[in-house]
Amino acid sequence: MSRARAWPSRLVLLGHPLGHTLSPAIHGAALRSAGIDVEYRALDVPPDALPATLDALIAERAAGNVTIPHKGAVAARCERLTDVARRAGAVNTFWCEDGALVGHNTDVGGFDASVRALLDDVPRAARVAVIGAGGAAGAVLAAVEGWPRCDARVWNRTAERADALVSRFPRAAREASLADALDGAALVVNATSVGLRDDALPVPIDALPRDAAVLDLVYRPGETEWVRAARAAGHRAADGLPMLVEQAALAEERWFDVPADREAMWGAVGGRPEWMRVPDR
Repeated sequence: MSRARAWPSRLVLLGHPLGHTLSPAIHGAALRSAGIDVEYRALDVPPDALPATLDALIAERAAGNVTIPHKGAVAARCERLTDVARRAGAVNTFWCEDGALVGHNTDVGGFDASVRALLDDVPRAARVAVIGAGGAAGAVLAAVEGWPRCDARVWNRTAERADALVSRFPRAAREASLADALDGAALVVNATSVGLRDDALPVPIDALPRDAAVLDLVYRPGETEWVRAARAAGHRAADGLPMLVEQAALAEERWFDVPADREAMWGAVGGRPEWMRVPDR
């Protein structure tokens, strides 16, 4: 990114419903550390209000993040997409250039980094089971197709959505039954919202392959029930908080072209989890 592009007037998170989100605290810590006087706020935007909201943000030269359920709609609205956003089929980070909305996806890099933190590297010649077929699953597949000799099996309650998703990644993924997706998987990823508001499990613990690692893209205070139960059963497991922090750091670096203070960002959410080693940088 070139500093020829002006910094955004303000930063927002677009989603609906948002409830309690950690993003303002995480980004606020990064902005304070960098000495950047730009506000970051969460905006709960119903789908029917999204077009007018985006028009207003473009007029203000604002930037921000996007979460459920707007990642696909914002991607469709963008005049320009980065290559990774086009590959993922979803936008979670945006900014304005010359009056045009530009979409990017830092979920791909955030997911890749969280897997490296959990496993000390990415899987190699391994199967990844992906539960879900929405925007988050697209980011997962975009990362998996870059891993050495890995393939993904995607299960979704609506098979048509899974088919549509894997058709974009023919060399790396295919639709499967839940049992087939889990069979031999080295990593099982929950890319749905199951477990966000209750203790429902996206996959029963006894259905997980014995040596599989578990990555839940959902995050809740104290981790999700699925992560706690998987770890108690002997699996390496992590929730979505490392991915949230890393994708936020990557977004900050896109908006401002300065290194993001990841330690400050982790400090805003209580510090890194005990299992997570500090990555070499």
